[in-house]
Amino acid sequence: MGCNHTIHKHDHHLGWDNSISPVLTVKPGETIAIDTIDASGGQLHAGAGLDDLKALDFGKVNPVTGPVFIEGAEPGDAIAITFLDFHPSGWGWTANIPGFGLLADQFTDPALHIWKYDTGLLKPAAFAGFGQVPLKPFVGTIGLAPAEKGLHSVVPPRNVGGNMDIRDNSKGTTLYLPVAVTGGLLSLGDTHAAQGDGEICGTAIESPMNVEIKVDLLKNANLPSPRLETSGPVTSHIDQKGYRVTTGVGPDLMTASKEAVSRMIDWLCVTNGMSAVDAYMLCSVAGDLRISEIVDMPNWIVSFYFPKSVLG
Repeated sequence: MGCNHTIHKHDHHLGWDNSISPVLTVKPGETIAIDTIDASGGQLHAGAGLDDLKALDFGKVNPVTGPVFIEGAEPGDAIAITFLDFHPSGWGWTANIPGFGLLADQFTDPALHIWKYDTGLLKPAAFAGFGQVPLKPFVGTIGLAPAEKGLHSVVPPRNVGGNMDIRDNSKGTTLYLPVAVTGGLLSLGDTHAAQGDGEICGTAIESPMNVEIKVDLLKNANLPSPRLETSGPVTSHIDQKGYRVTTGVGPDLMTASKEAVSRMIDWLCVTNGMSAVDAYMLCSVAGDLRISEIVDMPNWIVSFYFPKSVLG
């Protein structure tokens, strides 16, 4: 039947600002098809190389399409966004960007991988002969305008949403966002074809695509932060062959996270013959960071799960 409304990617903005005029007004219950630009803001493309990555203008990254004014939305309410469908472009990119990512101090040189994948999402995407990454398209950045005046960076997540990079904001999921200003002013972008929990190198399979959503309004919800409901299992696409798991143990969760990931990179390099930076990027799109234990003081355990199915 199609959606009630369509927004094209040229209707985008950089950063959150409640003074940005809405490009569309919708009623609760209506549907919207939203076209997005990749996280590079169109600076990287299917034929991009390392020089394109080196020339990246960070003032143009992470554009979001919108904003959308939802009729009847007032502070204290919540907007419910149900992800109805994703129409992928068939290409994406993953990069190690110097100074960015969990292990930025270890990986100081730029690296770029361009992906090509089946737009029907029937086949995993190949990574340089080392693996096949199962695809699960989702919205990385989606949020409402903050109450505070002025322009706010799109990079950090906020209580009204933003750059959350929760890979389960995918087809069938309903995301609930607290409203801070009249109309909510919903925007989204930074779509991904696949990502592991943690997005450890700072990028996923960054891929432009069209997203179909339904917007509803919950009056007087008074949510303190985003919440979501999935419509089914969230890891069934990668669980079939089990996992390799490494751990970090200590009193600091960030240090333990870095240790767990570093040990998985070492394991992949030794057993699969890939370079460290390739292993790092592959872990970012396919592996999951988990807090396994946080009660037995003074040491906590962070685990990194890498699905064996990726390696064949």
